Amino acid sequence: MGVLPLRHLTWSHRLLCLMCGCQEGAGDDIDALLETIEQSNGLTLQSEGCGASDNRPVLYVEHRNLNPETELKRYFGARAVLGDQRPRQRQRQFHRSTWMTIPKDTWPRFSRPGISMTLLESRDGLQYFTFEHSRDYQQIQFKFLNSVESMDPNNIVALLQMNPYHIDSLLQLSDVCRIQEDQEMARDLIERALYSFECAFHPVCSLTSGTSRLDYLRPENRAFYLAVYKHMMFLERRGCPRTALEYCRLILSLDPDSDPLCMLLLIDFLSLRSREYNFLLRLYQDWEVHRNLSQLPNFAFSVALSHFHLSQEDQTESEERERLKHKAALLLQDALIMFPGVLMPLLDLCTVQPDAAVSSHDFFGPRSQQSPALAELVSLYVGRTHTLWREGGVLLWLEECVREVLRRVDAKDPLVEDCQNKRKQRYQSAPLNIHRHVILSEIKEATSTLPLEVTTQSVMGFDPLPPLDSVVSYTRPESSTQRCTRSSVSWQFLAWNSLHFSEQEKTDEFPLFSGHFEPVIKPTNADAPDTQLV
Repeated sequence: MGVLPLRHLTWSHRLLCLMCGCQEGAGDDIDALLETIEQSNGLTLQSEGCGASDNRPVLYVEHRNLNPETELKRYFGARAVLGDQRPRQRQRQFHRSTWMTIPKDTWPRFSRPGISMTLLESRDGLQYFTFEHSRDYQQIQFKFLNSVESMDPNNIVALLQMNPYHIDSLLQLSDVCRIQEDQEMARDLIERALYSFECAFHPVCSLTSGTSRLDYLRPENRAFYLAVYKHMMFLERRGCPRTALEYCRLILSLDPDSDPLCMLLLIDFLSLRSREYNFLLRLYQDWEVHRNLSQLPNFAFSVALSHFHLSQEDQTESEERERLKHKAALLLQDALIMFPGVLMPLLDLCTVQPDAAVSSHDFFGPRSQQSPALAELVSLYVGRTHTLWREGGVLLWLEECVREVLRRVDAKDPLVEDCQNKRKQRYQSAPLNIHRHVILSEIKEATSTLPLEVTTQSVMGFDPLPPLDSVVSYTRPESSTQRCTRSSVSWQFLAWNSLHFSEQEKTDEFPLFSGHFEPVIKPTNADAPDTQLV
């Protein structure tokens, strides 16, 4: 994450490389380059957007921050980003103003593809919407499913030639292009899908208020989640983490209780990447009571890291700096005691050799063994964020905290035994949305920990691990539901085609964490064990 060969950079990033004296092919870290120009321009992203208005809802989204040009202008200035081009000139053949994407002249002429949005109800200050497919669009969807089952991407290409704004075809073909390393086309197809969705928005649907809801149980809505997610990840890889964070907040705001794509497992990383430390701490403080965020490895470590970075900022007064650094150390020690399985794989990915006192101590060795569900969360965090821990100052701080943890372990600190008991009692099995997030993340350290019921079955890339209690508004005709034999299916194209659970595993979708890790909806089978995470 965050490291791209220069040949894959946008021209704006190339300009930055030249300004910093970098050479083509050097494979330099975008984060370091952006930090260099931020420091030279005196930029402080903490003062804008996320952390600036604490009176706003924590998931408040700003339209301007959905546009990557806003972020790039902070680095390069408006003239470097836009040149002499008038901002709206590119939309001359399109009549609809949109926020998430800017339509391109190279796109096929837009005509409504048959998607609309309906307001289902309004209650408690929230508006519940759903996307709907017209009868003609349903027929196109049936053809798309037949094309997927043929396992031939050319059939999807042919379908898109006739229906250039069919959502699932755009999503699926984008994955194919990405596998073939055509990143520009892959990104363009996702943007086209987002434009089609946004043109179908209900007049009262607001992206910014945090009060619009989309039920992931409805298949028509799931494509919107996935399109926004894929767009967000393209932005992060292009070196626009602040914009990606805004889209992450948008996805989380659509269903914050169930969090079907588990954005809580990602939002800390994007906050750290974009240096929005105050936002992450505010989210943690607001949600810890009812979501137990401290019991997620990613929040336990990232909140500590946020305190540390705040303590290192030049504008922080010395007394406040010491307070933040002391709190950061305590939080990191608690995180290491609660999740000792994080340390060794983190050091391994950071190419750091621990000293003998650490490597020979059994607390970070066999005693740190964890359940498969916890191992999945730990591997996800380490695989995603290890680059953030490579900085020299961070590693020295980590080393100090590790030594203090070992001292507390040897001194029989009661917290050590308490955390050990919690690890044994909790994290018994991971819910479906965590597996879905791991699949979408494509982080090899995490995907290798997926359970057999996921890895031995097939999952559709355009609808990974659909909820078992989906609300289906229409179905394929029986005559077209033929199944094909799938063996060695590509991760992305058919990317895990359809999941079959045993009867005892059939549960409803439930939030990542709620209260003391109890699922909101219990299994419908009275004889079935709870498939909760902890």
